[in-house]
Amino acid sequence: MSASNANIPSEIAVLRQQAGIIDAVLRTNLEGISHSESLITPRPAGNCLNWIVGHLVHGYEQALPHLGQERVLAPGALERYARGSAPLEGPEDAWDIGELLSAWAQGARRFDEGLGALTSDDLKRSQDFFGRGAQRTLRAYLSFVMFHQAYHAGQTGVVRRVVGKAGAIP
Repeated sequence: MSASNANIPSEIAVLRQQAGIIDAVLRTNLEGISHSESLITPRPAGNCLNWIVGHLVHGYEQALPHLGQERVLAPGALERYARGSAPLEGPEDAWDIGELLSAWAQGARRFDEGLGALTSDDLKRSQDFFGRGAQRTLRAYLSFVMFHQAYHAGQTGVVRRVVGKAGAIP
């Protein structure tokens, strides 16, 4: 957080710090992973790194408009990685891991910029963020987004080991 953002409420600063940690964890755990390695699926069950990264990008893509930011990709571009989607079947079924990581980097930057522009009043704004008829505040929605992103970023450390790489975070 830069000095010019010193007037941002501490709650928003914490969200930005969490998002930064999630970004660092993801980038560290994906370092040295090839596209073919990103497609190795844990057995007996679980999602491959490619699906997890696509799902994380999808998560930010859904959140960006709520922060006044443009999506990185066209709406619906990552439905293959949406919650409840089937496991990836092979390389033809997956985005290139490099493209996903590029979209991640752009989305993470826009997410941080959106957080940096928020006010305390913005956090109190209520709407149906998930399209299920339940109103919640932006504060509650962002709390869920941070949990979701951290949960899946943590999975990348385990799946990194499944594909045969050493742990990346000491």
